[in-house]
Amino acid sequence: MEFNVRRLAADAGTFLSRAVQFTEEKFGQAEKTELDAHLETLLSRVESTKHWTEKIMKQTEVLLQPNPNVRMEEFLYEMLDKKVPTRANNHELLGESMIDSGHEFGPGTAYGSALIKCGETEKLLGSAEKEFIQSSAINFLTPFRNFIEGDFKTISKERKLLQNKRLDLDAAKNRLKKARVADARSAAETELRIAQSEFDRQAEITRLLLEGISSTHAHHLRCLNDFVDAQASYYAQCYQYMVNLQKQLGSFPSTFSNNNQPASTSSASISVPTAQAAASLPAPPPSQASPALNELRSTSGTRKARVLYDYDAASSSELSLLADEVITVSSVPGMDSDWLMGQRGNQKGKVPITYLELLN
Repeated sequence: MEFNVRRLAADAGTFLSRAVQFTEEKFGQAEKTELDAHLETLLSRVESTKHWTEKIMKQTEVLLQPNPNVRMEEFLYEMLDKKVPTRANNHELLGESMIDSGHEFGPGTAYGSALIKCGETEKLLGSAEKEFIQSSAINFLTPFRNFIEGDFKTISKERKLLQNKRLDLDAAKNRLKKARVADARSAAETELRIAQSEFDRQAEITRLLLEGISSTHAHHLRCLNDFVDAQASYYAQCYQYMVNLQKQLGSFPSTFSNNNQPASTSSASISVPTAQAAASLPAPPPSQASPALNELRSTSGTRKARVLYDYDAASSSELSLLADEVITVSSVPGMDSDWLMGQRGNQKGKVPITYLELLN
């Protein structure tokens, strides 16, 4: 008990000494030991890193989740260490509405079928968006947040200790100046040597931590590359989905064109920013040989078909395709005229005609 009381008294004395020193410095009544230029530069760099890391994090969160109410809800779930409930995003909600309305109007009608195709694509866009958000949160936001909540907090703690050691050092210097008796000067000199040693040691610890900011920048650069890669993959995936949808809608009969536009202009064109990007996209399919297709439908037989480009199945009733592979196709009575039944080994499912080239 007596030891604790003495320790509390010593801590109170140290706190008071630092407070007096700090106040006198503010009023210009006491000298202040300046940190070396290199240390000041490092401190400024760390503060700048902290400021911009927080700002980039905030704007990235807004980009990934524009709804502030949803962001606040997710933050509260995170604070409570609870799982965020799964919810449909805007693309998925739009897709559900389109699919439901398409079934209402009739999958056999041009408009109903088009709505269903658009709805399935919107759901694919929603799924891609969720994957992009999850990837960005793990590979980009989390490392930035770890710096703010981990490394920077450690740096701040050591920086505060350095400030306290600097105040102790300057207070010791002032006591030495005011000492008049030999014994008092001897004690003050001893106190100053100890304070200087502790200050130098803490300055070195702080400097080593601050110099680690270069490694932080290198790590954040790798995270930035991951974020850009995720964005590029996401937008390319979305673009491919929309190109595929355009091709499917383009296979509808000419009577399904805009009432005020000729059928030949009903399909919108998309400009590709670079020649390299254009070269990587599949070429539009050649017109299908009507005699071969009519023969396939009339005989209910099977034919071999070459896949023109990749196709991702939008439902369990469809078959995913890989460009240049050869599959077996057949016509099924009552099936939409834009589709055939495809088979690869034991796998079977609907495939769009516009993705195929019937072989002789």
